[in-house]
Amino acid sequence: MKAGRILVALLFVIGLVGVIVSGAALYSRFLYLSVLLIAFAWGWTHWAARGLTLERQTRELRANVGDVFEEQFKLLNNSRLAMPWIEVLNQSTMPFAAGSRLFTLVLGRQRRNYLARTWLTRRGGFPLGPTRITTGDPFGLFTAGKTTPANETLIVFPIIHKIESFPFPPGLLPGGQVVQRKSHDITPHASGVREYVHGDAMKRIHWRTSARRGQLMVKEFEQDPQAEIWLYLDSQFLVHHEKPYRQAEVPLDAMLFMKRPEFKLPPSTLEYAVSITASLAHYFIGQRFSVGYVSAGQTYTIHPAERSERQEAKILETLSFVEANGKLSIAALVSAQASQLPQGSSVILVTPTTRPDLLHAVDDLLLRSLRPVVISLDAKTFGGPRGSDKLIDSLRERRVPVHVIPCNADLPQALSQISTNFKTQDVRSWQTPILSP
Repeated sequence: MKAGRILVALLFVIGLVGVIVSGAALYSRFLYLSVLLIAFAWGWTHWAARGLTLERQTRELRANVGDVFEEQFKLLNNSRLAMPWIEVLNQSTMPFAAGSRLFTLVLGRQRRNYLARTWLTRRGGFPLGPTRITTGDPFGLFTAGKTTPANETLIVFPIIHKIESFPFPPGLLPGGQVVQRKSHDITPHASGVREYVHGDAMKRIHWRTSARRGQLMVKEFEQDPQAEIWLYLDSQFLVHHEKPYRQAEVPLDAMLFMKRPEFKLPPSTLEYAVSITASLAHYFIGQRFSVGYVSAGQTYTIHPAERSERQEAKILETLSFVEANGKLSIAALVSAQASQLPQGSSVILVTPTTRPDLLHAVDDLLLRSLRPVVISLDAKTFGGPRGSDKLIDSLRERRVPVHVIPCNADLPQALSQISTNFKTQDVRSWQTPILSP
């Protein structure tokens, strides 16, 4: 490319100087030839660039942190002109986004396909694009291209750790008085029938009633009296901390010939809290519990308790975008919503706070006959202040199950060991909590 520019520049300078000095026909030809080459290169470049198209295809638009995201790129030269080179630049905001390539000598009507793999290291929503395609003439004089906008967005869920066991929430047991609230799920407690609405599952249709009335009727159910589980994520900006950290990039070549790299959470209380909340939601919904979610980050979010896979997807998608910029303390968060929870439900508080607000939240839950469980992130190991030890002692005096998660903890093992730690406590004492004056 550089040699072509030098050649055209020499022809132009020699021709121009020769025409001015001697006026010989040879120099005029050099000048005309250089001008023709410039015009030819400009026309070639812009004509060829108009015929470039690029397609990006992927099988999934949902993934988890730590997964390897695969995307198919299809580059097509629709013109009859050959391209000496074509550069594809992936301008997605996804960290370490793969897909940028440089191709040489792409003939007319030729297609180039390739697979790009990106190791997902950050949760959130990332547009798959825009993508810039650039090409140039054989002499390297001009470049032209086009930008393909992003048509799809990838949602990256938090990483989910496999939990082997967790203490059974000491709430109401199945078989008690029916909760007088409609349920989207099928439970053992049918409450009546109603007319079929588009979208209702076929298995809910009551065929005898439908035949008798001459129209489709579906069964309605009330919630199972089993206690609900509520996950409270503390996203107040004052209580979260993070150590300086830089995520290492995994080269594409290594990912082609190695098994999936092991992801390590950044030393951030928010990322640990989000991952723990996601893991608990996945575990309890897998155990067929009704799970609810509350947080107050950039927005105040409540997901009423349900036990479906759709509920898990809603919680995970919310957790994908949670930021530590909330203003409500954990006590204010509990006070704003705890009055609506059924008595006997378990409330799991995931927080890094070292403030006495946590004690106020726990006392509020106990007075409402709810069962709090505290998962406390050890703030000092994340670069935050000390002072959690007294807070933990006060919680244990109230006979509230509490588990401390330090930075760099093995979360699958730590969360599974919570069950063992709780067995050392007499859960019957939760029915008669001790409150400090």
